[in-house]
Amino acid sequence: MDPDFSRASGGPNFEFAFNSVNFSDRVLRIEIVAGDDAPGAKGAAGEGCSSLADWARHRKRRREELRRGKESGANCKVEAEECDTYQEGNEEPVAMIEESPPDIEQDGEDGESSDSSWNMECTQLLRVKSIYISSAILAAKSPFFYKLFSNGMKESDQRHATLRITASEENALMELLSFMYSGKLTTNQPTLLLDILMIADKFEVVSCMRHCSQLLRSLPMTTESALLYLDLPSSISMATAVQPLTDTAKEFLANKYKDLTKFQDEAMTIPLAGIEAILWSNDLQVASEDAIYDFVIKWARAQYPKLEERREILGTRLLPLVRFCHMTCRKLRKVLACSDLDHEQATKCVTEALLYKADAPHRQRALAADVMTCRKYAERAYKYRPLKVVEFDRPYPQCIAYLDLKREECSRLFPSGRIYSQAFHLAGQGFFLSAHCNMDQQSAFYCFGLFLGMQEKGSTSVTVDYEFAARTRPSGEFVSKYKGYYTFTGGKAVGYRNLFAIPWPSFMADDSLFFIDGVLHLRAELTIKQP
Repeated sequence: MDPDFSRASGGPNFEFAFNSVNFSDRVLRIEIVAGDDAPGAKGAAGEGCSSLADWARHRKRRREELRRGKESGANCKVEAEECDTYQEGNEEPVAMIEESPPDIEQDGEDGESSDSSWNMECTQLLRVKSIYISSAILAAKSPFFYKLFSNGMKESDQRHATLRITASEENALMELLSFMYSGKLTTNQPTLLLDILMIADKFEVVSCMRHCSQLLRSLPMTTESALLYLDLPSSISMATAVQPLTDTAKEFLANKYKDLTKFQDEAMTIPLAGIEAILWSNDLQVASEDAIYDFVIKWARAQYPKLEERREILGTRLLPLVRFCHMTCRKLRKVLACSDLDHEQATKCVTEALLYKADAPHRQRALAADVMTCRKYAERAYKYRPLKVVEFDRPYPQCIAYLDLKREECSRLFPSGRIYSQAFHLAGQGFFLSAHCNMDQQSAFYCFGLFLGMQEKGSTSVTVDYEFAARTRPSGEFVSKYKGYYTFTGGKAVGYRNLFAIPWPSFMADDSLFFIDGVLHLRAELTIKQP
C-alpha cells in the first residue's frame, strides 16, 4: 500500500535521526551548481533579499535569464533547463542512484560528477554536500523519494543517491530535509519560506507546503506579499496545500480595494492576478457595474497595448468577472460597439444580460442564489441601486423604472439616510430616483419619502409627468401613491416626503403592507408630453 504523503507534520518526530549514520541506510549526495547565480554564490535566493519585492525581482530575473539561455544555443539550452528546472514548472528534479559512491563529505569542496552531462560548458559545479538519510522517512513524506527508492531498478538497491540543485536552492533544500524528520522549520523569514515552499513543491512534500503556507498566512499581509502569493507558479498556487494562502491573499486585496473608485489610480498598476481577485468580490463599493466595466477596459488598454493580446485577456480572464446583467441598457449598447472586445463574445454577454433583465423576479433571485451562477448574477455593494427600466417612444417619450429595496436597506436609512438609484434616460435626459428617511414637515415624525431628480446638464429644462406606485399586500399589485408634473432643470428633484402617509415605525413593522417577502417594490412612470 502506498504511504499517505499528504499527512500533516504532527506525527512522530525523528529529528534525532537526521544526518545520523546510526539511523540511516543511505547517503544523499547533493551536487550544487552555479545555475544563474554568480560563481561561488551561497544560500537561498531569499537570503540575499531585504524584502519580498527584492525576492520577486530576483525570481523574475532568474526566469528571464533562463529564457535567454534557452535561446542562445543548443548546448546552453540543455544546461539552462537543468540549472533551474523548477522555474518553468515542466521539468522533473534531477536525481540519480549511484553505483560507485564517493566518500561522505560535509559541506565538501568542488567534486566531479559521474554524470557525463556535467562536462558541458554551461554548467559549473560549485561544491558537493553529502548527508546520511533514512530512505523510509523520506519515502513516507514524499512521492518523489518513494519512487526514487522503490522504482524496481537495480540502482534502487544501492546506498547512494544524488540530487542536483542550484546554489539558490541549497538552504531551502536543507530546511526541507530537516522538516521531513522533525516537522519543524528554523525560520519565519518570508523570502526563505517562499523558497522552501517552492522546493517542497518540487520534491512533492505536501506537509511542508502546508506548513509554509500556514506560517506565511500568520505574517502581516501587504499588497506586495498578496500579489506575490498570487503570482506563484501554477503548480504551487493550484495545490490544495497552498490554497488557503492564495485565498487569504485574494481576500486581502478585495478588502483593501473595496472602494475601487477611491483607489482607482493605484489599482491601475496592479497585475492581472490581483485585478481578478478584486473583481471576484461581491463587496466592491462602486457606483454601478457600468463603472466596473469602464475600469476593466481602461486597465486592459494600459496593461496590454497590443489589441490582439488585450482581446485575449479581456475575453478569457476579465469579461467573465463583469456582471453584465446589472449594467444599464445604455452601457450595454456601448459594449456592442467596443472595438477592444471580440464582437461575437460581446454580443453573447449583452444578450444574456438582456434575457436576465427580462426574466421573472423569482428566476432572477434563484440565479443569484445558485452556487453555480451566483458570481455572475449577484449584485455587488453598488452605491447606486440597479433599476429595471422599460422605454417607449410612442405616442410620447415614456419610461417605467422599477426600484426594489430590501428591508435591511430601508432600515439603514433611519434617521436621515438616502439611497440613490442608477441613472436612467428619457428623451436624452438622465434621471434618477432617491429614497429617503426624513421628517414629515406637518406631523413632525419620521417617514419614508421617494424623489425623482434630473442629472446636471447645462441649462436644459424639460417638463415631465410622473407617477410613483408601490406593490401592496395582500394582492401584490402596484398601487398609485403620488402623481404630478414638474419642469426639471439640471440638478433639481421633486417627490413626496411621506409616500405612504404613515410614520416610519408603521412602515417598517413586521405587518407592513409594503414589504413582500422582505422587499419593497417601487415604480416610477415618466412621460414627456410637451416638446
